[in-house]
Amino acid sequence: MISFLGIVEDATYKQEDKLHRDLLIFACAFMNLAVVLWLAIYWLMGLSFSANVPLAYQLISVASLLHFFKTKKFETFRFVQLSLFLFVPFIMQWSIGSAVTASGVMLWALLAPIGALVVSGWRDSVPWFVAYILMTAISGFFDYYLAPSDSVGVSMKTIGFFFALNFAAMSSIIYFLVRHFVLETEKIKGQLDQQHQLLAEEQKKSERVLLNVLPNSIAQRLKNHHGLIADGHADVTVMFADLVNFTQLTESLSPEQMVGLLNTIFSGFDDLCEKYGVEKIKTIGDAYMAVGGLNRDRGEYTCDIADLALEMRQFVVSHPDLSGYSLGMHTGIATGPVVAGVIGTKRFIYDLWGDTVNIASRLTDEAVQDVIQVDKTTYNRIRHGYAFEPPATIHVKGKGEMVMYRLTAKLNDASPRFTSSGSFRAVTPSSSE
Repeated sequence: MISFLGIVEDATYKQEDKLHRDLLIFACAFMNLAVVLWLAIYWLMGLSFSANVPLAYQLISVASLLHFFKTKKFETFRFVQLSLFLFVPFIMQWSIGSAVTASGVMLWALLAPIGALVVSGWRDSVPWFVAYILMTAISGFFDYYLAPSDSVGVSMKTIGFFFALNFAAMSSIIYFLVRHFVLETEKIKGQLDQQHQLLAEEQKKSERVLLNVLPNSIAQRLKNHHGLIADGHADVTVMFADLVNFTQLTESLSPEQMVGLLNTIFSGFDDLCEKYGVEKIKTIGDAYMAVGGLNRDRGEYTCDIADLALEMRQFVVSHPDLSGYSLGMHTGIATGPVVAGVIGTKRFIYDLWGDTVNIASRLTDEAVQDVIQVDKTTYNRIRHGYAFEPPATIHVKGKGEMVMYRLTAKLNDASPRFTSSGSFRAVTPSSSE
């Protein structure tokens, strides 16, 4: 996602730079077309010196444009063009006489601060605008104190025509320049909106991947904080479920069949975890680990884990795609404190540690096919709502002798129950254990 952001930002800057270059070339082309017209008119009127000014402008402008195409140095091209926009109109006006006799040709100099505003930004346009105001003030001073009283042979009718021509031409250039800027800006905005939409979709994909790996609360913390994530939980219920006969079965399956079979089973288990509001922690080979109690919004998490274990067992037995494989499960459940946290920087995982995890794992190892074994704490918490076989004592590595109970069914459930031998026996809702 970070790399995608960088691509979007680079593309944005390139588009803006291209827009600035296109706008300045656009203005340069318009000005050179106007200069051709002015050059012809001044020659016809016999104003030879005044005609030399637009001719010099055109030569310098075209030379800077060719230099830009060759060297790609936009800053130099921009400075030369804006300088021409600013100074040449005033030089032309002074060569003719005054603002009146020159028909306000100095108005063309306004293109310099406006061009800087469009192609450089408002900060860079301020010096050009200040220069335009100063040049206008100087021109006014010349007109008032130094300009001759005659009109240099230009009639008032001609002066009026040139006023209209100057204002029309300058207004047209400014309009088309701003119009081009607006159209290109809208195009860039549309492209940015599309890129932002793609970015939002990529972000959603990243979040979905993160939520598939981590619990929602942990995923949010990981996005907002980059430090170590470790929590102590005083009471949770941990479940391990291990497939029986799967290892032998894999010897007769192709890799695609084996992975497809596991995907069918564990995808079903994932759906059941969603149904009961418990967190899937991980899969290890053909073993599945889940925990209830990390989210305190659900108070009956031990019952949720018990219901999950019963339905997972039923899923493996009754699913039509699994009926021909003679698969079974043995399950262990334990309740107590754990430590939870995120480990690793690449392919990180969220995991649990502590005696409760070890006990659930040992109970799973000691269980026979289709038996759900729980520790005493779990039994005491849910014994009034579930059916159990009489307690038994097993030896747990690192813990010694331990009493465990075999969960068979929920008391208000009329579905078939398992016995410790793995066979079914029917129980009605009114049956008591």
